[in-house]
Amino acid sequence: MSGCAWHDKALALDSQDALAGFRDRFRRVSGMIYLDGNSLGLLCKDAEQTVLRALDEWRKLAIDGWLDAEPAWFEYGERLGEMMAPLVGAEPDEVVVTGSTTVNLHALVLSFLSQMPVDKRTVLADNQNFPSDLYALDADARLLGGQLKMVESEDGRFITEQAVIRAMTPDIGVAVMPSVLYRSGQLLDMQLLAREASTRGIVLGFDCSHSAGVVPHHFGHWDVDFAFWCTYKYMNGGPGSTAALYLNKKHRDTTPSLAGWWGHRKSTQFEMNTWFEKASGAGAFQIGTPSILGSAALFGVLDVMLEAGIERIREKSVRATAFLIDMVDDVLSELGFGCGTPRESGARGGHVALCHESAWQICEAMKRRRIVPDFRPPDIIRLAPSPLYTSFEEVYQAVCGIRDIVVSGEHEKLNSRRRLVT
Repeated sequence: MSGCAWHDKALALDSQDALAGFRDRFRRVSGMIYLDGNSLGLLCKDAEQTVLRALDEWRKLAIDGWLDAEPAWFEYGERLGEMMAPLVGAEPDEVVVTGSTTVNLHALVLSFLSQMPVDKRTVLADNQNFPSDLYALDADARLLGGQLKMVESEDGRFITEQAVIRAMTPDIGVAVMPSVLYRSGQLLDMQLLAREASTRGIVLGFDCSHSAGVVPHHFGHWDVDFAFWCTYKYMNGGPGSTAALYLNKKHRDTTPSLAGWWGHRKSTQFEMNTWFEKASGAGAFQIGTPSILGSAALFGVLDVMLEAGIERIREKSVRATAFLIDMVDDVLSELGFGCGTPRESGARGGHVALCHESAWQICEAMKRRRIVPDFRPPDIIRLAPSPLYTSFEEVYQAVCGIRDIVVSGEHEKLNSRRRLVT
């Protein structure tokens, strides 16, 4: 297909985009094509207002903001959890906004693993998971006298569900898998894995940091035991925004191993008793006092996401990543690029991984052209057309920019040594 034909197709898709109006709800940088929303989402104007509201409450109310702010700071975790629950297919008290991703992982895994018999304290994970999860899981297993067992990828990109199921041996007590593999963008069949884990007496949790907010989940229907995720990627909560966790209602009697006063029963929390009365539902897994300014943005952006609808968000994401893959096949394949992301829409998250031996230099050249991608070693350029603010024409322009960089040899003039990346 000619360049003009691709451009015409992009314009046609934009004209049919039911979410096009949401672009103006975000602070987009003039002249920049931003395709890194799978690492940090852009600033939502509604989120900006709810942060300013929290600052104004701090200024006017001081300490009384804990109870007199609207919503009360004291209730932030639960209120935000209720708002987030429809996006992941959960009941309101099964989700709470609290802590950070890795802290929530520790809190959940230690609580379940400590209840397992000594001969079932092996934790199952996979070698394509985000390293922080693996560090935490290895530490938790060793702390309780167990070990970490890995599902190995055969090609360094993907993990098959059958390989995970085969690894669910009798010594496994807890398994933690990513919903979406952060390098390749592969979306695992969470319902299948949850069913298979349940039949083997394994507690299974998912790191949904690369799917929450862009892929609909149905945790309750799938009978997922637990999940956790960050909120600064597709949920656009801002850098370091407060994370979230899900706890299936069947585990409400589970006592947190990492107890803290914010997980105490709300009605008696300020009686300062020396014994712990855990809150009901997911709220029990809160630990310390929450960051109000780190959470406030979520009220604004969740309003936007709920208005857009997670199904419509997913529909556009699938169309945008398919358009990107098709254009890469036609325009970039002869320039040494390969697609490292599943082509089947049901097996793909919200980003596309392009493979190229000069990926790092190409990424740097793209940034000089104000096209913002994401690099993951050793050879992956990640591109995420975020459904709420990325247009199809921007995807078209990004691919054309990559083509021009490689054809001109622009990237070859850049230092091959990598600097620190996020």
